[in-house]
This record gives sequence, C-alpha cells and structure tokens, in this order.
Amino acid sequence: MSNKLVAYFSASGVTAKVAETLAEAIGADIFEIEPKVPYTEADLDWMDKKARSTIEMNDPASRPEIAVKRDNMKDYDTIFVGFPIWWYVAPTIINTFLESYDLTGKTIIPFATSGGSDIGKTNERLASSCKGAKLMDGKVFKGSVGHQELAAWVEGLGL
Repeated sequence: MSNKLVAYFSASGVTAKVAETLAEAIGADIFEIEPKVPYTEADLDWMDKKARSTIEMNDPASRPEIAVKRDNMKDYDTIFVGFPIWWYVAPTIINTFLESYDLTGKTIIPFATSGGSDIGKTNERLASSCKGAKLMDGKVFKGSVGHQELAAWVEGLGL
C-alpha cells in the first residue's frame, strides 16, 4: 500500500479524471469524496441564488455530509485533496472530509480544477480544517493535464 492518498470530490467528472491521472502518475491510492446527498444539475447552478451549492458556499460554516469515510486514513502520510474551484475556494464538502479525521503529522496538498479561476483563498479556508497537519500550497490544473506535468509538480514539492 502507498503512504500517499489522492482524495477527490468531483461534481462533473473533470476533477475525477485529474485525480485518477495524479494517482497513477505518483503511485498513490485513490478515494472519491462523495456527498451523502448527491448534487443534481440544479444544485450546481451557480447562477441560482437558491441552488444548494450557492447556499453552501455563502455559508463558510456549511459542512455537507459525506457518504463514506476512508477507513484506513491513519495509513497515509501525504494526502492530495482534489476538487473543482467554487467561488474561488474549495467546496465546503472538502472541509467536511478533512474534519472527519485526525490529520496530526500528515501533509495535505490541495489540487483543483477550473476553467479559468486560480486557487483563490482556498488554503485560507482549509487551514482550520487541517488541525495538526502541514497544509501545503495548492495548484489549479486544467482537465486535460497529463501524467508528466502532474508527476513533475509532485516532484517539485520536495516531499
């Protein structure tokens, strides 16, 4: 078993593709962060102020439930956490995921997908959910990123 985990939340499949490529490129285990109540297309309509995603993102204390916890989180030293950028930060389900575990001594490395946004205030919003862990700077990738670029990024982290 690898001591690296790629955990990801993907609303449309783009982040899932990047997460799978990353896990393959670095020889990491993979885990999908799934919401207990799946998001519908209407939930993800960011133009609708009453959409579930909009309501969650407007409330920094929002913690959507996750369907399943990773049962062997203690086995991982390094956790790459992937997600689409929503409102210039990670979706709050990422906070739910991180707060579900004792992360003491672990290294958390965010990665995100976006059509045009940067990482924004992601680390600022995730820091309180990573108690006891080292939270590294994250990076945004396009959905078309390849093995070599992802492997080079991880190598450059100096883990």
